[in-house]
Amino acid sequence: MSVPPACQLILDLENRRGVSCRGVVTAISTNALMEQLCLKYQQRPWTETLRLVYFCMDNPLRRPVSHAPDSPLLSCMEKIERTLHAKSMFSVMNALESLSRQKGLNVHVSPSGTACYITSMMFYLEVQLEKDGNLMDVKLAHFGEAPVVCDDLVQLLRMKNYDAFGKILEDLSNMYQIPGNSEMKAKGYLALQALEKDLYSMSLLDRTQDVNRVTEILHGKVGHLVPRTGGSQVCGTKTVVTIEGTDMLHKLPLSPLIVDPQSGEDSNPAFLQLTDELSMDLPALFVLKFHQPVPMSSSSIEDIHRLTGIQISGLKLAPLYELIVWSALKDKCSEELSTNESCFFVSLPDCPKHCYFINKGSEKSDLAGALVSKIPFSHPKCVPGVIEILRHQVAYNTLISSCVSDKHINEDDSELLYFEVVPHRNTSFCVFFLHPVKENLACVMIDVITSREVHCHLQLNPQDPALSCSDDFIARAVKSCMSVPVVMRAIFRNAAKVKADSKTQDMDVDTKQPHEPPSEQITDSDSLKESPSVAGQHDLVVTNKPSITDSTEENLSTAKLETLGDNMEKSNLSSRTETLCRVEEN
Repeated sequence: MSVPPACQLILDLENRRGVSCRGVVTAISTNALMEQLCLKYQQRPWTETLRLVYFCMDNPLRRPVSHAPDSPLLSCMEKIERTLHAKSMFSVMNALESLSRQKGLNVHVSPSGTACYITSMMFYLEVQLEKDGNLMDVKLAHFGEAPVVCDDLVQLLRMKNYDAFGKILEDLSNMYQIPGNSEMKAKGYLALQALEKDLYSMSLLDRTQDVNRVTEILHGKVGHLVPRTGGSQVCGTKTVVTIEGTDMLHKLPLSPLIVDPQSGEDSNPAFLQLTDELSMDLPALFVLKFHQPVPMSSSSIEDIHRLTGIQISGLKLAPLYELIVWSALKDKCSEELSTNESCFFVSLPDCPKHCYFINKGSEKSDLAGALVSKIPFSHPKCVPGVIEILRHQVAYNTLISSCVSDKHINEDDSELLYFEVVPHRNTSFCVFFLHPVKENLACVMIDVITSREVHCHLQLNPQDPALSCSDDFIARAVKSCMSVPVVMRAIFRNAAKVKADSKTQDMDVDTKQPHEPPSEQITDSDSLKESPSVAGQHDLVVTNKPSITDSTEENLSTAKLETLGDNMEKSNLSSRTETLCRVEEN
């Protein structure tokens, strides 16, 4: 007979109170032990036992941190918390108390038992409940401010989403982790408020009444701006704008620096000078923080450094493609897959399965990069430029990660089309494949100029037939879906039409005239001049070079950007840019 978690907990509590039960456990059976426990506690009210439980929760066993997960008491408490459904006021209060203490915050319950106050030196939360346990309201008050209602926190607690609520408590605490006394911490909060007001002013630039979220994300100075909720979520749900403590002093504004958003040149706002009256030296920096690290190339990191004047610390260089593959696998796979995998199988409807080999390069190449978790800065004018760099990098990452899937083993004997993705330079790469009609190599070069501009070039052996795909057609296909597999499917479909038309023409020729012997075949002298390669060699030359005349109206659309995922239906672009630069479904 196994001992239920609650009984095991009581047994552990008896040990804590000095009553040794281990000898009893070894001397008598489990059933006898359970009977003794029942007899001992049947005369005591249940509330007394609960007090004992919560007393031990507030005073955990003094054990080394490394052995904390092995503690039987903590294990039993975790089981109780998982099985506890907050259906009453008492259980909701207990859950809030336990969660708040885990985050290092103080908790006080009103005499009536219907209000819970979660406090720190710099802020407090007031959670009001009805007697049946239903949530009434959640108010937040920062240092020196009146409490305000937080609707998002109300929704989280009504959904019993204590994990998300705990994360906001953690964000609130981290926001005040600035060296110094309470006055210094309060100055840091004032600086964050000033930054938020300037970001809001920039969000109004070139904004019309009927502007939608997609347009703001792709073209807005600060993307789609969302007011801060609880802790520090200013922009979206994947990146937060917050403030963090540092070892060095930095001059940060304590009041907004934008007086008139429309007074600058080229639609850029004019900022006031950062004088001593408007700023203060604080041991802190503003931070754009990502919930998931973003793979960024060394060149993008250097661009951000030049823009902000602040070095991003703690970065470890690695091949950029390896980082992109790791990030894509983390988003698309429920279980951990080795980042050493470089072969991935992608399934698309109405098309043979694709097999992609990704050439990851090395960390010493020009395409080295690092995983960036946060970007520090000290002035609001840096934000638009940083957002544009992030947009560019994420667009590039999206195209590469579209070739990554959780399938690295072919599970059937279906027909396969093979491709190799090879980095070229900067933000361009090549996709090599066998010509659909001949057996020579063909290549599509994709150059991501900006997050809204992509150039493509189709390169073929001069002796191979054209694929009826102009560079302009491929570029528009890339921009409309942001998926390499979808673009390659379009190319092969066009090639199939060309092949079918060619067969039809050959049949017509066969019925009208006899075949000419191979020795009398006429070769195009012009093509030989353009490429003196002989048969069997795979020299690649550009066959289609129309000028790119895409207008700004051909920008990437949200719904199309999010077409990839495990089955090529979702893109991981939104998981990288859902803050200042994310793209959401339309």
